Amino acid sequence: MNLAPPPHRVLRLPGVLSLDSGGSLAAPAVAFETLGELNARRSNAVLIAHALTGDQYVASPHPLTGKPGWWTRMVGKGRPITPERHFIICANVLGGCMGSEGPASIDPETGRPRALGFPVITIADMVRAQAGLLDMLGIERLLAVVGGSMGGMQALQWAASYPDRVRSVVAIATAASHGAQHIAFHEVGRQAIMADPDWRRGNYLAEGTRPARGLAVARMAAHITYLSEAGLTEKFGRRLQERDQLGFGFDADFQVESYLRHQGISFVSRFDANSYLFITRAMDYFDLAAAHGGRLSQAFMATRARFCILSFDSDWLYPTAESRRIVQALVAAGRHTSFVELQSPHGHDSFLLDCPAMNRVVDGFLRAVEAEL
Repeated sequence: MNLAPPPHRVLRLPGVLSLDSGGSLAAPAVAFETLGELNARRSNAVLIAHALTGDQYVASPHPLTGKPGWWTRMVGKGRPITPERHFIICANVLGGCMGSEGPASIDPETGRPRALGFPVITIADMVRAQAGLLDMLGIERLLAVVGGSMGGMQALQWAASYPDRVRSVVAIATAASHGAQHIAFHEVGRQAIMADPDWRRGNYLAEGTRPARGLAVARMAAHITYLSEAGLTEKFGRRLQERDQLGFGFDADFQVESYLRHQGISFVSRFDANSYLFITRAMDYFDLAAAHGGRLSQAFMATRARFCILSFDSDWLYPTAESRRIVQALVAAGRHTSFVELQSPHGHDSFLLDCPAMNRVVDGFLRAVEAEL
C-alpha cells in the first residue's frame, strides 16, 4: 500500500526544539490549517488540539480520504468555534503523519525515513511545537485552547506550560494522566504493530512495505474503547452480517465484527504505524502532576485562564471521575472552572458526534470569555 504524501501547509520552526527526553529536533516541520481571520487586536485566536488519530483537517476535507473534517459539528460557520468570530488554528501534532515532523519524515543526515530514530516525545513536546508555530504566526496569546481526549491533554498542558498565553481552556473527555488500563490497551496495539512481519523493526517505509495488518488490529482494539457497551448493543447487538445463519467459521458472522474490520482497514489508508507507536507512548507518559511534586493543583497555580471541563456519562475510557479530579485540582488552585457531565449513549467518541448539549456549553463558555475582552 502506497500512501503518497499530499501537500500540506507547513512551517519549519527556527532553531532547535528541545525535548523532554533530552533529545532535540532541528527546525522541525509543523503542518497546520487555519480558518477565519486574526482580528486587529490579535485576541480571537483559538487553537484546536486533535486526538490520537486526528490531524489538522478539523473542518476541511481530508486530502487522503476526501471526508469532511473530523470536528465539523463543533468548528465551522454557525458553530461554537466559527471563522465568523475566531481565527482557528489546528496543527498536526509532533510525531504525526500528516506533514508534521515524525517518524515518517526524512532524516536530512541519512536521506531515509527517521523511523525508530525519531526521538520519543511527550504531550509537552507537542505543545512546545504548537507554541513555536504560534510564535511564527505572530500570536502571543490565545483566546482558547480546545480539545477532546488527547487534545484535552494538550489543552491542559498549555495552561501549565504557557500560563500567560492562554485566556481559556476547554478540555473534553480527557484525563490529567494515563493509568494502568490506558497503558495496557495501548501496549496491545503497539505489540500488534510490531508483531506484523511487514513492520521490519520500524524500517518498513525504506523497505517498501507497511504493517497494515498490525495497524488495523491496533485500531480495532482501540476503537472498542471509544464506544460504550450500550451503544454497541443498540447499534449491532448480535445481528448477523449479510447472512441468515451462523457460518461456523472465522469470517465476519456478526455485524460488529464487520464494523471493526472496516474501521481497521480504513484507518491504515491514512495513518502511519510508527506514528501510532510514538503518539500512544506520548499519551502513556502524560502525567501533568508529575512535574509539580505529584500535586495536580500546582500545575494550574500560575495561570489565570478560565476552564471548561466536560465529560460524558457513558465514557469508560476517560470517565467522569477523571474530569472531577481535574476540576478538584482547579478549584484548589483557585481557578475559575465550569464543569458539566453530559448524557450520551456513545461512550468516549461522544465528543466527535452530534451532541447539541456540548455545543451549547462550549458556545456559551467562549462567548463569556470573549465578553471579558
